[in-house]
Amino acid sequence: MINCDAAVGLHNRFCAVDNLDVKLFVFMYSFTQRNSDERAVVKVLISVIGLSVLCLKENSIVIVQVAAQIDFTLPQTSFAMALVSRSLVTPRVESLSSIHSGTNKTPSLKRNKHIGATLTNGGINASIAKAVQAVESLKANVTKEELPGTKGWTPTSWRNKVALQQPNYPDAEKLAEVEKVLRDYPPLVFAGEARSLEERLGEAALGNAFLLQGGDCAESFKEFNANNIRDTFRVLLQMGAVLMFGGQMPVVKVGRMAGQFAKPRSADTENVNGVELPSYRGDNINADLPTLEARIPDPDRMVRAYSQAAATLNLLRAFATGGFAAMQRVTHWNLDFAADSEQGDWYRELAHRVDEALGFMAACGLTLDHPVMTSTQFWTSHECLLLPYEQALTREDSTSGLWYDCSAHMLWIGERTRQLDGAHIEFLRGVANPLGVKVSDKMKPEDLVTLCNILNPENKPGRLTVIVRMGATKLREKFPALVRAIRQAGCIVTWVIDPMHGNTVKAPSGLKTRPFDAILDEVKAFFDVHEQEGTHAGGVHLEMTGQDVTECVGGGNNLTYDDLSSRYHTHCDPRLNASQALELSFIIAERLRRRRLAGSGNTFLQSITSQLGTRF
Repeated sequence: MINCDAAVGLHNRFCAVDNLDVKLFVFMYSFTQRNSDERAVVKVLISVIGLSVLCLKENSIVIVQVAAQIDFTLPQTSFAMALVSRSLVTPRVESLSSIHSGTNKTPSLKRNKHIGATLTNGGINASIAKAVQAVESLKANVTKEELPGTKGWTPTSWRNKVALQQPNYPDAEKLAEVEKVLRDYPPLVFAGEARSLEERLGEAALGNAFLLQGGDCAESFKEFNANNIRDTFRVLLQMGAVLMFGGQMPVVKVGRMAGQFAKPRSADTENVNGVELPSYRGDNINADLPTLEARIPDPDRMVRAYSQAAATLNLLRAFATGGFAAMQRVTHWNLDFAADSEQGDWYRELAHRVDEALGFMAACGLTLDHPVMTSTQFWTSHECLLLPYEQALTREDSTSGLWYDCSAHMLWIGERTRQLDGAHIEFLRGVANPLGVKVSDKMKPEDLVTLCNILNPENKPGRLTVIVRMGATKLREKFPALVRAIRQAGCIVTWVIDPMHGNTVKAPSGLKTRPFDAILDEVKAFFDVHEQEGTHAGGVHLEMTGQDVTECVGGGNNLTYDDLSSRYHTHCDPRLNASQALELSFIIAERLRRRRLAGSGNTFLQSITSQLGTRF
């Protein structure tokens, strides 16, 4: 009996032999100690099969058999086994299975939701392994206190850490009163909804789904109305339909909505018309009016933000389930101002194709009244920045005993607040929501691995999304090292590209803008790196709106610097308008199609992207 490290060492020595001329390799590893460390087994699996692929001859057949008294049905183990069989080893792995040691009984099998295939027992698959055999075994009773991510954590433990980007409220008593009011308010979202999103994001991590996350840079009180919410939701529906058409996979739709108020700032003060004022930090903290009084942080704004978020969520739920999002209405989602554009024409043609497919289904007697066809799942997200607000809306789930931040389904942490020993990381490590972390070229590979271990110590698929924002040139230089570090550490993440923040420039007029070609180039670089590394591009994160704004230059409408001032409405950073967002979705859909079909298939998307030239 040897330990995990020794097993890996022996395997490495075997793979280092150069003159082996055999075609079949069988590796058998047994972990017989009860309650074997699951993470160690996962690392052995990844090391074993990854090294086999790198070192063994082409066309070799690799069979790996693992025996262990651990729960191979847990998401992290089955996911890791699927990962190495589908991504790292591609066609050279013929079979990857696990058996229950210490018993002669036939293991009971179940459907593995993270792989999406019904599995069979025994024998070697004749085709490339697309699924992993998972078996039931005895499960250890783990209490909430024993979970590694929550040890020593309370909803208030972040207050013992350094909290950056927090407003300096002048009245501490008033702040405490508002926090108490928010603690007594109902949750905005529910734990079950957050768990459902985590499952979908786990599929995106495996390459079986794609995340579409988009919405305002910063929501405002002044522009809050039903039409703006509807139009952004409608554009996300359009983009989702385009991406589903190209990728032939589910699209996970998450809005930067119903809570995206606070914004980090590079300085505590800013110069406005020659006057030094406290920085505007978002409508839930202070006002953007250029007066000292308006810039003083006001706790009551958190209550107003809660009310607006509740109203937004109410409307989004109605749109998602009340018939507006039904696939039968796909031809009606085009926005009026975008309908006459080239992008509108592309979408109209796609919608007609979907409409014809629905008509064919109806003619075959298939019902179109199923909820899958008449509604959509839609989740909300925002940056976890204003910690008093987030703490006040954190609730203990009565069904699981876990804590959830009920201000949104998903929360992410920004580049300025992701310090490993900071208050924001401390707060987020204890809530069970799916989490995101923004990563720039400044992120070191070893720090990203540490961050993954802090925020996702159980290595659950869908728990952690890494949102990359570097700019195309730096992404090609820095991103591959991050991908390799995460893969070598055995960490499970959903890789997502944010092509907005790394491409902000100043126009000659002084207005901030983002060139569409630069945004597109970073998305292309993101897909290229994943293609080179054999990993999955899991989604896209956009600052966008359904309004007809002129904030980003370029795109099919050829907006120029001179056009910016005509409809420049953003409270913070420039956003893609509906036409630009739709154009980007068609280009991404073509890349998903190429990934799926390896360069053959859908001539409709090919014809569209050919009109755009060779940019992608």
